Amino acid sequence: MTTGKQETGTAVRIRPIPAFNDNYIWLIEDGTHAVVVDPGQAQPVLDVLEQTQLSLVAILLTHHHHDHVGGVMQILQKHPALVYGPALEVLPACDVLLGQGDCVTINELSLRLDVQDVPGHTAGHIAYAGLVNTANGSQPVLFCGDTLFVGGCGRLFEGTPAQMLSSLDQLAALPADTAVYCAHEYTLANLRFARAADPNNHDLAAFEKVCQAKRAANIPTVPSTIGTERLCNPFLRSREPDVANSVQRWANKTLQTPVEIFGALREWKNGFK
Repeated sequence: MTTGKQETGTAVRIRPIPAFNDNYIWLIEDGTHAVVVDPGQAQPVLDVLEQTQLSLVAILLTHHHHDHVGGVMQILQKHPALVYGPALEVLPACDVLLGQGDCVTINELSLRLDVQDVPGHTAGHIAYAGLVNTANGSQPVLFCGDTLFVGGCGRLFEGTPAQMLSSLDQLAALPADTAVYCAHEYTLANLRFARAADPNNHDLAAFEKVCQAKRAANIPTVPSTIGTERLCNPFLRSREPDVANSVQRWANKTLQTPVEIFGALREWKNGFK
């Protein structure tokens, strides 16, 4: 699953292209070539490509929702590129179907990303994890769509609590310094809920202040890191006694298993204001 000729030592940048009200389309580029992740809206991507004169070589998709794939066909009309996406979902275009254990190699950017099946938000959702060569050295990265958010996780539209808990466990096992490139700026709302679910978490309180300052300055809170999410994200901490106790108080009943606790936590978040 490769494109082009190998070019070694290329330093890349990853930056957000804002879309809709709170989406981030991720642009991976080296000054010459570009990859975009989850382009739900075409025009912001086309504008950046025109302004920068970058050559689009690949589009990576995590799942089928329109706000992640809606711009694909319009982009391809002007910038033919290989499209990679989940094998178990219906997509507007896909040249390379992917699942657990597959690897995407984009030689123009010296980029190698391993594919992980992370069902829960949708039935066939995938994530891409690997290393990128930046100006500051090698950096582990994760492009996780709507499975893991900063301080939260996606709604269970097609999957089960057991699937989502397993998916998040898989992502939480990545190296602590992995940069988490999720697809939405939901952070402040997520952290308000996190404080309710995990009220004694001092790491969370400190992290929320950092994120509030970023948003006040119109700076994205994404990426986070896996290490930060382990400390602050209640959906990665649902087995912690403080979180489990909060969920059971909300549910007003004893929950017997980690899956029951996680499922109730997600239900609580669904209606949280």
